[in-house]
Amino acid sequence: MTSASAPAAPPDVSVLDLAPVLPVVVLHDAADAVPLARALVAGGLPAIEVTLRTPAALASIRAMAAEVPGAVVGAGTVLSPRHVRDTVEAGARFLVSPGWTEALLEAMKASGVPFLPGVSTTSEVVALLERGVTEMKFFPAEAAGGTDYLRALSAPLPQVRFCPTGGISAGSAPSYLSLPNVGCVGGSWMVPGDAVAAKDWDRVARLAAEAAALAP
Repeated sequence: MTSASAPAAPPDVSVLDLAPVLPVVVLHDAADAVPLARALVAGGLPAIEVTLRTPAALASIRAMAAEVPGAVVGAGTVLSPRHVRDTVEAGARFLVSPGWTEALLEAMKASGVPFLPGVSTTSEVVALLERGVTEMKFFPAEAAGGTDYLRALSAPLPQVRFCPTGGISAGSAPSYLSLPNVGCVGGSWMVPGDAVAAKDWDRVARLAAEAAALAP
């Protein structure tokens, strides 16, 4: 287990290769973090992105990292160097941002953990390539052009791999996963709000298993 005083060890393989789907989790109660993570891991989705959209996020990351050995817990909606520092100290093993700036990119590079900076245009992709980054989040995927856009990028930029996120469902995920430049997709359909509110962890585990089976 990684202590809060040292950076967490990165996953042994790319975050994009841990599972076909990266659950995007919004938690309002940190008490739900551990049973939710256990359900996702049991269903075959070990990588979990906890978004920094609620006051419970940091405590949720800390609890998952400390109490769910099979989970590779990351932080999402990372927007600042402070977010980088706080989440890595809490035990985050990867970082995901919806976009990037020079300051944020440098902080993520210095963090010691893998990161997926967000892009939605070709120019942003090329700018990150200039900085040595080849794995990115494509966001918001559906609104930014979806599978057609990513397919068009694969020919001139074959060295880049993406985790498209934003508007993706169980029905649309396979079309993304069939693309050569997509490693995994991000989504939240396996953690529906009503299941979390009801603490129906068996349902979460079943939905996670269905998502894990989407690998092409």
